[in-house]
Parts: sequence; structure tokens; C-alpha cells
Amino acid sequence: MPITLTPLLAPVPLIVSAAISFMNTSRRPRLLPKLAEAAAFLSLIAALVAFAEWILFGPGVSPAIGVDSAGLSVRLDAVSATMLLLVTFIGWIVVRYAATYLDGEARQGPFTGWLCLTLASVLLLVTAGNLVQLVLAWIATSLFLHQLLLFYPDRVAAQRAARKKFVTARLGDVALIGAAALLALTYGTCDIGSILKAARAGEGGSLAVLAASLLALAAMLKSAQFPTHGWLTEVMETPTPVSALLHAGVINGGGFLLIRFADVMLLAPGVLAVLVMIGGFTAIFGSLVMLTQPAVKTSLAWSTVAQMGFMILECGLALFPLALLHIVAHSLYKAHSFLASGGAVERVAAIRRPGPVAVPDAGAGGRAFLTALVIYILVGLGFGLTHKSPQAIALGAILIFGVAYMLAQGFADTAPRALTRRTAVYAVATSVGYFALQTATTSLTAGLLPATPSPGPLEWTLIVLAVISFGLVAIVQAMFPLWAYHPAAAGLRVHLSNGFYANAVFDRLLGGWSTRSAS
Repeated sequence: MPITLTPLLAPVPLIVSAAISFMNTSRRPRLLPKLAEAAAFLSLIAALVAFAEWILFGPGVSPAIGVDSAGLSVRLDAVSATMLLLVTFIGWIVVRYAATYLDGEARQGPFTGWLCLTLASVLLLVTAGNLVQLVLAWIATSLFLHQLLLFYPDRVAAQRAARKKFVTARLGDVALIGAAALLALTYGTCDIGSILKAARAGEGGSLAVLAASLLALAAMLKSAQFPTHGWLTEVMETPTPVSALLHAGVINGGGFLLIRFADVMLLAPGVLAVLVMIGGFTAIFGSLVMLTQPAVKTSLAWSTVAQMGFMILECGLALFPLALLHIVAHSLYKAHSFLASGGAVERVAAIRRPGPVAVPDAGAGGRAFLTALVIYILVGLGFGLTHKSPQAIALGAILIFGVAYMLAQGFADTAPRALTRRTAVYAVATSVGYFALQTATTSLTAGLLPATPSPGPLEWTLIVLAVISFGLVAIVQAMFPLWAYHPAAAGLRVHLSNGFYANAVFDRLLGGWSTRSAS
């Protein structure tokens, strides 16, 4: 591998900007927002150069500044280059947005400083070439984010969310430290590249399986999996830029961790099965609760819970290239959604007489699912569907349920013809886009991420169960207007809107923790 140092330049402008921001206590600083924006833009330029370097010269590493590969080092490959570009791009947008959003706030300087430090630590995380840097950057990201969550310290809900995040994050830190220690002990090195090479050769034994278990635990705690998802649904008490920042490698850092150590995870099929079950349940749980949320940002938060569950499900199915694609697509979409949430509320409030809504009945839903299946098969055959792994085919079938949901709106008896035509075009475009992006991502990560293994009896059982479960959820979503407001469903709707009180149980368990102890 060629030596590369370019990615090390990406965090530098952000760190310098953070140092200057902490020294600025003015209520309306003149140059600080521009300085932070310029720093974020320089980081983006460095990421673009690193991405081009990877395209032109292939994967690269930098020598560690330390002993036994335990210092500051960089690993530049398809995963880190993609994440580096994603984080710097979203970070630049968030910093620009925060300059206007926080204009006139008394603590704009410190907020900007913590924002820049959080981004810098994520960049060090996604490009880490050794275990020591990865663990330290992982912990730093969480600690800096904690300061942002407490930007409004007088808000009780913000304190509660930060406290829950602090506890789950510390548990995740312990799990990752344990996994790193086991990996270093098992393979005799802290270099991530050497560890992955040995794991791909089948080395590691029972200690590697234990390390994979701790990696999975750290990933699930980081990505707000059930039942530790409560802090994420309450993060709306923080400034909107923080909600968008979560999607710049923070909340989806668990998925990145599993993708980075994919070769180690394949040594533990039982751990992958647990990821499928917990991730799948979290995805279904979050998508159902999301339907009942009246506020835009709260609905988006529950949507993120569902999407993070789906990301963990993908990793459990050993579809690591698709999990990477999911991180990129969801991060861009959801960061935009949060930053535009205020405008969405204004647009809804401005509508005095909403237009007619097409509500599909059972017949429309049935036709929609059949049509979506036909589209999936026909488009898939053009992309070599018969040569794909059963896991990838099943995942495509789950995603096509979303297409069926769109088609159901168009097939409703009250739907205008324009809506029917539009949903049909969307359905075909979605299917083509899925297979095209899947093919491109698999090609880009070929040789880096391991191929999906053939499923065994347990994996087949989980695959079938996942397809059936998500199919039922898609039907519930499509028919939501028909049953949600029925008197018989009133109680269920209340329970759903409260997330079946799992978050309240978590609050009760942490009742003895004071806010001061978590700050």
C-alpha cells in the first residue's frame, strides 16, 4: 500500500477553529461563523483530495507516530474515503446552518467549538489505522457530543436525554475497549489492516468471537438500538444543528464499526444472528411508532431509530457494502430533513385546506404489492438477480415493500391519474436505483469487504422471518389511515405513540443518576 498523509489534514482546520471559538465569548461574534465555515470547507477540500488519491492510487496507509503502530495513523480505503467525504460534506453544511441558527445566542462561541471538535473526532475515527486511535476517537466523539446535547442546560428533557446518552455511551466505550484489547491480544498487533488480514484467513479462535461480541455490543449501544434508543427520541430538545450532526458519522458510527471489522464479525455467525434479531426488531418498532408522532422532528427521530435498526440488520446479514450505502444515503437524506424541518412545519401550517388524500383499501394494497413484486423481479433480472446472495435478494424484497406502499397510494380509488402515473414511475426508478447502487457499491468495495457467506439453517430462518415481518409492517403502514383512527385502535395508538413505555422504564432505571454526575 502507498503511504498517504492527506486524510490527516482534514481534522486540522476544525481543531484550530475550535480553539479560537472557545476564546470568543461575544454574543454576536463577527468573524467566528465565517472562520468555522472556512475551516469546515477546508476539511471538505482535504477529503476530496484524499478521495481522489484513493481513486487514482488505490488504498493507502500512513506510518503510525508512536510505538508498535499505536500512534496517530491513517487507513485510506473505500470505507474510510467514503465516510471521510460524507462527514466533511455534512459537517460543512451543518456549520453553515448553525451560524444563522445560533446568531445572537450567548454561547455561540463554545457551541461552535464543540461542534468543530465533534466533527474532527469523527474524522479521526473513520480514518483510524490502529486500535488505539479508533478507541480514543470513539470516546472523544461521544464526550464532545455530550456538551452539545447540554447546550440548553436548563431544559429538563435535554438533561434527561444527555444523561441517558452518557450512560449508554460509557457502556459502549467499555465494550469497545474490551474488544480492542482482545483483538490486540489475539493478533499481536494494534494495526487494523493486519488484524483484518489475519481474520480473513480464519485466524483468531474463541477470543476473536468474544471480540466480535463486544464489537456488536458497542455498535448497538452507539446506534441507539432497542431498548437504549430513548435518548435519541428526546434529542429534539437540543439545537437543530445537533440533530443533523448526528448523521455525520455519530449515530451511525456503530454501523461503521461493524463494517470496518467485517472480517472479524464473520468469525462469529451467532453474533451476526443476534444483530439481525435486534436490528430487525428495532427497525420494525421504530417504523411503527413513527406513524403516531404528531411533531415533525420527533417523527424524524423515530425514523432514525428505525433506519439505524435496519443498518444493524444489514450488517447482521453480512451485507456490509449495502450497509455502507445505507449510511451514505440515509445520512444525506436525514440531515437535510432535520435542517429543513422548520420550513416543513411552516408549510404545513400555511395550508388551510389540505387537498384530498388517497387512502388505499385492501384491494389497492394487494394490487400494489403484486405490482411491486413484478417490478422487482423484472428489474432485478436485468442486474443479475439470480447470481446475488439470498441475503441481498431478501433485503431487496424488504425494500420493495416501500415501493408497494407508494403504489398503494396511486392505486387507491380516490387517487387522481397523475398520482397513479407518478407512483408507477417512482416505483420503477426506486428499483433501478437500488440495484444500480448495490452493484456500484459492491464493485467499489470488492476485495476490501468480505463476500456474503451462504446462509445456514439459522440464517435462512431469520431471513424468512425478516421478510414476513417487514411485509406485515408495510401492510400496516399502507392501511394506517383506515385503522389508526378507529375507536377500537385508540388504545393501541396511545401505546404506540409512547413507544410501549420502554423509554419510561429506562428513565426509571436511571432515576438515581443525578444530572450533575453525567455532566
